Amino acid sequence: MQTQTPPRSTSKQISRFLRSREIPVASALIVLVVVTATINPLFLTPQGVKDLLLNATIVVILAIGQAVVIITRNVDLSVGSILGLVAFGTGTLFAVYPGIPIILVFLIGMAFGAVLGAVNGLLVTIAKVPALVITLGTLYIYRGLNNAWAGGTQYFAGDRPRAFSNLSTDTIFGFPLITLLAVVVVVGVAVVLAYTRAGRDLYAIGSDPAAARLFGIPVTRRVLGAFVASGVLAGLAAVLYASRFNAVGATTGTGLELDVVAAAVVGGVAIFGGSGTVVGAAIGALLLTTITSALTALRVDKFWQQAIVGVLIIAAISVDRLVSLNRARKLRVSEARNV
Repeated sequence: MQTQTPPRSTSKQISRFLRSREIPVASALIVLVVVTATINPLFLTPQGVKDLLLNATIVVILAIGQAVVIITRNVDLSVGSILGLVAFGTGTLFAVYPGIPIILVFLIGMAFGAVLGAVNGLLVTIAKVPALVITLGTLYIYRGLNNAWAGGTQYFAGDRPRAFSNLSTDTIFGFPLITLLAVVVVVGVAVVLAYTRAGRDLYAIGSDPAAARLFGIPVTRRVLGAFVASGVLAGLAAVLYASRFNAVGATTGTGLELDVVAAAVVGGVAIFGGSGTVVGAAIGALLLTTITSALTALRVDKFWQQAIVGVLIIAAISVDRLVSLNRARKLRVSEARNV
């Protein structure tokens, strides 16, 4: 005997999907692409699409790590500096050991990022200092270390194996390899957050850290793990950055942290923690990088590019606040009815 899903349940699932935070961001991205392509048909040429995806890939991977940290009611402002340090380390590895296997470079880069992320996590969880302050400090420390290490030295694409540089130029069905790697990372982290105990714990910690401790959740270990995960992903993004761009040096990654936080927030990750998805963060990163490319294609002044990104951040935080207040009101009404 076959059982059928009640139509009411299906309609609820559709309604829940349409009310998800990712839908408005994805809709804005589609409208932006359509309008820009209508005005400037060259925007959606195969090379134009490839450039759009390549430009977004690094920020997407960083935004995933940032989303994991923000969900725990923290923030990591040092990701740009971590990327700079690891990217320069990648260039150094190829200069000192020209025959080093590429996979080993990826592993070393991610391990280096994990160590830097662990330093952030330990300082936040042990010193009990707000992550905003700690990671602002490590932003400057890591940047200073990179400046002292690199000095005036830069490593260029010609210093690296061709196979490594080809990672950013080779495609599969028109999609760059590094973009496909970013998609795999998005899916993997999304599954971990949605279907594992550790992932659900991160949301519980972000919603109410004190209540999470009362329920026996290892808050310190989970938060430390979130910072390490962010460091690993920053290390991965750094190695891909070295493959994607011509030069790495002391200033690599400067200012990138603000773009990454903006991408996560615009993508629907609540800045106060407890909600949001890495899929939304990835779409937010794609939206922000597409805005820059679209306004450039439309020959709009750079000032307006930054102003629009600022408006998006304020709008995202305002919507998040309104949604939180609405949910709190509905909860109070529901509790009052049950009394």
